[in-house]
Amino acid sequence: MICDVSDPIATLDLTALPEQARAAFLAQQAMLDALREDIARIAEDNAELAASNTRLAHLVDEFRQALYGKKSEKLDPAQRDLLFEDLKVAIADTEARKEARAKAPNTDNRPKAKRNIGRLPQHLPRIENLIEPADITCPCGCGPMTRIGEDRTERLDITPAQFRVIATVRPKYACRTCADTVVQAPAPAHLIEGALPTEALIAHVLTAKFGDHCPLYRQAQIYQRSGVELDRSTLAGWVGRASFHLAPVVDRLATHLKRSTILFMDETRAPVLDPGRGRTKSGYLWALARDQRGWGGADPPGVVYFYAEGRGGAHGERFLDGFRGTLQVDGYAGYSRLTRTARGNDVLTLAHCWSHARRKLKENFDASGSPIAEAGLKQIAEMYHVEAMIRGRSAEERLSVRQEMTAPLVIAFGVWLAEKRARVSAKSRLGEKLTYIANHWQGLQVFLSDGRVEMDTNPVENRIRPLALTRKNALFAGHDEGAHAWARIASLIETAKINGVDPFAYLKTVLEALANGHKHSRLDDLLPWAFKPTSSL
Repeated sequence: MICDVSDPIATLDLTALPEQARAAFLAQQAMLDALREDIARIAEDNAELAASNTRLAHLVDEFRQALYGKKSEKLDPAQRDLLFEDLKVAIADTEARKEARAKAPNTDNRPKAKRNIGRLPQHLPRIENLIEPADITCPCGCGPMTRIGEDRTERLDITPAQFRVIATVRPKYACRTCADTVVQAPAPAHLIEGALPTEALIAHVLTAKFGDHCPLYRQAQIYQRSGVELDRSTLAGWVGRASFHLAPVVDRLATHLKRSTILFMDETRAPVLDPGRGRTKSGYLWALARDQRGWGGADPPGVVYFYAEGRGGAHGERFLDGFRGTLQVDGYAGYSRLTRTARGNDVLTLAHCWSHARRKLKENFDASGSPIAEAGLKQIAEMYHVEAMIRGRSAEERLSVRQEMTAPLVIAFGVWLAEKRARVSAKSRLGEKLTYIANHWQGLQVFLSDGRVEMDTNPVENRIRPLALTRKNALFAGHDEGAHAWARIASLIETAKINGVDPFAYLKTVLEALANGHKHSRLDDLLPWAFKPTSSL
């Protein structure tokens, strides 16, 4: 217990005490003052910690709600990532405060070092900072000490993006005797002749806009901080010219994808400025994707985006010209025209998406808590449990397991679906969801007869999300031609990403190759999955 002795001390006459007693009393008084300061500091630290913990608990609750709450209260992926960043910031702040309190004044009680040697990429340049003791002479007089080891730590550093000017100098040579003879090396080829940017700078602008979702006006602001004045219209001109030169590569990518027999397709809204009406109109970006990683296929993954001014099925039919096989899609009615016999040999098999079927039931369950919807969700969950077991196996193995384990589940679900539709009004919200599933029942069973077919269209939906982020940051495309450029460049960037290729390094190499007259017959060498960082195309 700590007693409050402030009042008696204030009335005590110290001059009446012997010198030794007075000194001892003053020492005790100093200790009490220091103790009071420590108590006040601890109370302040505790208050800060309590506030931090309260904020942290609030963020955790928000994050949990974003993940598991009702759909109307959930955040989109971008907002959820932002909330998660804030949660990590709060955790780090709390840990830092804890470490600061644990370190006593005038001591070296440092927290345990978090070693990271070996975790940083080996290709990064290393700059060694050697710190020698002030004196390595043995205090016993034996002379200089011998180095017996070292402690090594690595920290990640950065030099902010820095512009530089590449000055190309081409000397002219003439013969003093033959006055008419002048020799000079030819000028190197550039993607945009007579313009400022190198191919590396153009690749950087493209990657920032369509890969990192940074609009051109923000890039212009970033460049301005380095003293480089580049108007957004200038950057837009570079994007347009790059799109023109990259178009043959994208067309070749689309040709490669359409040679496959299993593809995914989806579409998303792409607002485009309509100057005549002073507002935006709804264009659409259609994604055609290939992803055989689920069954160990030999073809690399890829995606091509096509822009259309509408969502009509005729656009999808045009983009799929020449493709034959199975197309995995959602329940959009526009795809039904792809199964018409009028397409001749290009008639497609449509495989529908169990994820969308599940989503319909989940919407009803979240809204009303329907036990029928809950029963349907549980049955679909059993099917997905089997899929998780066989992901990555060969198509033959997947088909065998599905026939043995999943087919009975699907048959039981079909019986359940028929029974519930007979009991539930087709005009009710639940009845509408069940009708949706019934209308796509044939397409929902395709995966049972082909081990290469997935249960859902998640592979292509994952390729749609980057478009949504670019759309969110840029709000809309300024023109239909700008939307076409968006589709082309995003196709190469996203295909590079899913093949583990650095989009900037890839685009830089491709643009340099195109500037130097790369042969059209060798466009396959410029596709993202053929890119090798150490090779020159």
